[in-house]
Amino acid sequence: MSAKTNILKRFIIYMAILTFVMFTVWAFVKSFMNRPLGDYETEVCDIRLKDKLYDKAIKAANEALEKMPDHRGAIMCKALVYISSAKYPEANKELTYLINFLEENLESDDRTGIGTLAAAYANRGIIKDRNKKYEEALKDYIKALGIDHEAVAGPGLGTIILNYKYKSSSVKERALYLNEQLQLPEEERILSIKELDAGQVMHKPGKL
Repeated sequence: MSAKTNILKRFIIYMAILTFVMFTVWAFVKSFMNRPLGDYETEVCDIRLKDKLYDKAIKAANEALEKMPDHRGAIMCKALVYISSAKYPEANKELTYLINFLEENLESDDRTGIGTLAAAYANRGIIKDRNKKYEEALKDYIKALGIDHEAVAGPGLGTIILNYKYKSSSVKERALYLNEQLQLPEEERILSIKELDAGQVMHKPGKL
């Protein structure tokens, strides 16, 4: 094989690689440029939340809301930051706003939005639970499960709520436990067990 043939072959290979790389980069840039306003900042908020950098997380959420007012992922992330930093009045305000906004604007086929609404009720229930407003917490838990039980706790509520005899960190099991305890005489109720309550997790849709 001649030297010219080898050079041409290498040139073709390099050009093929370069074309593939440029196509991949362009596809990435195009997908980034076409993202809805506020999505990038909301992802930053989520990352900062996981890193417990709460001030930076709030800053990112606010930047998302400046670009896209009522961005539901940003509002949710902001509420989760407030819950994580035990700023419950602020978290409750964000979640109540989000619930009202979604209930007024949600389309029936918007599965992510429905999951977000369920998560908002579940997280608001956690706030009420931690503030010992158990009856109100139970109402929010049941509402969350009724909207989208898969988003917050797995299958089913229905009549099974009367049959559970234990409590854990999931919304469903916590709701079942509260329901049972609230039916007992007040002096017999055990509504808070510190070790188990500490394991209660916040909820968010699969994609903020």
